[in-house]
Amino acid sequence: MDVDPAEGFADHGNLTLDLTDVLVSIGEAAREHATGLVLLFDEVQFLSQTQLEAVIQAIHKTVQRKLPVTFVGAGLPQIAELAGDAKSYAERLFKFPKIGSLDVEDAKKALAEPAHIEGVSFSDDALNRAFELTEGYPYFVQELGYQVWAVADGDVITLEDVEDAKDAYEAKLDSSFFRVRLDRATQLQIAYMRAMAQLGPDSQKAADVAAVMGRESTQLAPTRSELINMGLLYTPSHGYAGFTVPHFDRFMLRAVPDLDVPPVQKRRSKAKKH
Repeated sequence: MDVDPAEGFADHGNLTLDLTDVLVSIGEAAREHATGLVLLFDEVQFLSQTQLEAVIQAIHKTVQRKLPVTFVGAGLPQIAELAGDAKSYAERLFKFPKIGSLDVEDAKKALAEPAHIEGVSFSDDALNRAFELTEGYPYFVQELGYQVWAVADGDVITLEDVEDAKDAYEAKLDSSFFRVRLDRATQLQIAYMRAMAQLGPDSQKAADVAAVMGRESTQLAPTRSELINMGLLYTPSHGYAGFTVPHFDRFMLRAVPDLDVPPVQKRRSKAKKH
């Protein structure tokens, strides 16, 4: 924009101070024009602590001044803890609703209602089987619906249609949704997730995963932390970790049939100073 910069404003070189200046200024302008500002952030857990502190403090200032600024952040379950660690007052500033999978009825509606608009209906057993396959996870419902629509013929989608679409549905998830997560992992990280999958779909105790791998949990603590930082695992409670997306355990068993734990790497000794 062809305007002169406002010297001494949002140019402190400090992210928290600068972001606060910017949001307060935009909030004041929005109020003057009887409108508002909404900030939508996804994957909040990947913000650094410095970045998260800056966002929280800037939003806090706009709230104190009663400016029409709203922040909506989405992420993994640990964002409430991360926000609290960044600023102790975050739990009073924000609400942290948990948004999980759809229940049975809503998952069925997500498939049946769009089909109904096109003059097509699902049989009851087809909808029940669709929920079994997806467990109501929204993206899985969407992908299964796409694959079923591609194979079904006629104005009623049957259980047989859902079964016919199952392989294509799983192949699509494996090649894109799941695979991109696995491709980012090291050999040891893959082994850790494969060991978790071997124990089942629920959250697993660190010591139990280590036992499957024939290691001590202290040896694998850095690997576990890396997977959490990568967004592949989350910690629902102390000492436990779970996959951040449903059915990842099934994918790991398909993609990595055998558990292959790499040998322990010896740390290099530091060179002696002369």
